[in-house]
Amino acid sequence: MFYGLATNKLDTGNLRFTHVLEDIQSLNEKAMRGVYDVTAISFHAYAYIADKYALLPHGASIGDNYGPIVVAREQVKPEELARLKIAVPGTLTSAFLALRIFCPDFEYEVVPFDQIIRAVQDGVCDAGLLIHEGQLFYQKLGLHKVLDMGEWWHEWTGLPLPMGGNVIRRDLGAEVVGQVSKCLHESIRYSLDNRADALRYAMQFARDMEPELADRFVGMWVNELTLDYTERGRTAVQRLLDEGTARGIIPHRVNVEFVQ
Repeated sequence: MFYGLATNKLDTGNLRFTHVLEDIQSLNEKAMRGVYDVTAISFHAYAYIADKYALLPHGASIGDNYGPIVVAREQVKPEELARLKIAVPGTLTSAFLALRIFCPDFEYEVVPFDQIIRAVQDGVCDAGLLIHEGQLFYQKLGLHKVLDMGEWWHEWTGLPLPMGGNVIRRDLGAEVVGQVSKCLHESIRYSLDNRADALRYAMQFARDMEPELADRFVGMWVNELTLDYTERGRTAVQRLLDEGTARGIIPHRVNVEFVQ
């Protein structure tokens, strides 16, 4: 998404961007404290920072009939998840929220997202909630799919499952917010138009991932819905948060607002 900006391919006028690479749970926690002017966040986290941040109208990761996957060492039925201890990537992640909506009560342990497969393999947890590229190769490691959250959500609601988006501090003011929004939109468009170059740039952060696997994973989460949520995508974000509120996971209803 940020290839165009990070490599100075775009004219940003008087704005200067400093890029900070962190895992999503860390970004969620820092957003709660208002650390960054612009940040990627989980939509679950947005419920707790909407007073400080507004959603930008682009930059989302949305899975249309696919999403985070719960895996286990043994064959397990989805309705049996309540009796399992599940490794999760963070309680503020949208994947965790979706799993709580599906199964309100289960034991869990927060594990760094890139260590969840190992936690399941080693028996530290009975199952794991995958939000990274392990979604594409867990079977080769002898693990079994219990539930694809995106497939379940699509079957239930007919909507895509929104995972994360970009937000900007409200106190920056309308003019700066508008400038930043334009820059980020141009960066995403530039990356989609120069996909091969953008992928090569991203590979330096890919933890020794094979290029073909990285390309598949990027295609899942950076696509036309990233450039524009569309009405369907925006409806999905509101539905996800509303379902969390209805079940008492989120303590108050959140009205999803996008920068115009």
